This record gives sequence, C-alpha cells and structure tokens, in this order.
Amino acid sequence: MKTNDKRQGFTIIEVVLVLAIAGLIFLVVFLALPALQRSQRDTQRKSDLGRFMSQLNNYQSNHQGNIPTGTGSGAWDTAFVTPYLTNNGQTFNDPQSASTYTVNVVGSTIPATAPTVATSNIYVYTNARCDATATSGLNTGNGTRSVAALIGVEQGGTYCQNN
Repeated sequence: MKTNDKRQGFTIIEVVLVLAIAGLIFLVVFLALPALQRSQRDTQRKSDLGRFMSQLNNYQSNHQGNIPTGTGSGAWDTAFVTPYLTNNGQTFNDPQSASTYTVNVVGSTIPATAPTVATSNIYVYTNARCDATATSGLNTGNGTRSVAALIGVEQGGTYCQNN
C-alpha cells in the first residue's frame, strides 16, 4: 500500500518571496513619506498666507482701506500680526520649525529677479501684485493699498498671493 507522505506547509522559497515583497512595499512607503510631509507643510504654508491676506483685508476694512505702515522685519507685528493673526490664543507658526512666521515688509520696490524667501518668512511688497509672467514674479500694483505677499515652499520656489 502506498502512503501519501507529502508534508503540509510553505517552502523556504515561498517564505523568502513573501518577505521580499513585503520589504519592497515598506521601502516604497518610507521613500514616499518625506515627500508627502513636505507637500503637507507647503499646503499649510499656502493656507497660512491665505489667512494672512484675509486678515489684511479685515485690517483694511477697519482702517479706511489703508495698510499698516513701516518696513523691515517686525514692522507690522504691533499693528497687524498681534491683533489680527495671533489674537484669542491663535498661533501663526511655520509648520516645520513651529516658530512664528517673520513678516518682512520690503516696500514698493519690485526686485529684478525672483526673491529667495525662506519657508518661515513672509515677504510683503506694497503697491505690488503677483505676476507669473514677470521675471521676479511681481509687478506694480494698483496703488499704495495693494499688497503682494510671498512665502517660500519646500518643493522649491515661492508662493505669491494678492490682496
């Protein structure tokens, strides 16, 4: 009488193959994760710049259409950032460094080339508007009440928004 002496289970090749496939899946996920995180932080920065411009419109509504005065780093902090962006316990921080954004008011001089903007800085140009066709990404605005704000993004370049 013949006996069926086959053993049940997996061969070593099958186990190694399954582990190799699982390893490849984990590798792909871990390689894609940093890019997804950068993209998420850039999306947050763009949202923060939108909030900045929205609050600037609120400021203008409360001050007969005028924008805050002064140039340089910190010039708008007392008049605008503190009362409009960080009131009631709200934060206005860069998503990567968790430090407060630095608002740099450059003034009305449009640069010849695209400015380099750090991700934790917001550059404000008065009497300016965003213009993707211009070399600097900016063009002259519609008067002293127009503002273009730039923020750096990790994926490269800057993001610009008008009021």
